[in-house]
Amino acid sequence: MDFSSSRAIYLQIVDWVCAQIVSEHWPVGERVLSVRELGARLEVNPNTVMRSYEMLQNQQIIVNRRGVGFFVADEAVEKIKQMKKEQFVNEELPAMFANMEMLGVPLSEVEALYEEWKKKRE
Repeated sequence: MDFSSSRAIYLQIVDWVCAQIVSEHWPVGERVLSVRELGARLEVNPNTVMRSYEMLQNQQIIVNRRGVGFFVADEAVEKIKQMKKEQFVNEELPAMFANMEMLGVPLSEVEALYEEWKKKRE
């Protein structure tokens, strides 16, 4: 966790858990670390982890099986991708467009850079 970041710790934990799920470190149906285990691993208060888990549960990314723990929900990967897409479209793209306009960067240049980036990944 980046304790110097302006982003709340519980939201950083949400992002970290989502990354674990999307990267399949925590597969669908698998039990996730308990609140205390994750708190100890990340060196944060268990109440902060619980707040993160509650948010993830409300978004149906993890489910609580009473007396057993939290598990990765069946549709977790799809829900995370949809959530991240909405975040990108609503927060990151407008900032990028504003920078493009301010710096005079045409969309065609961004498209060419994107195509170049894709080729490097292949």
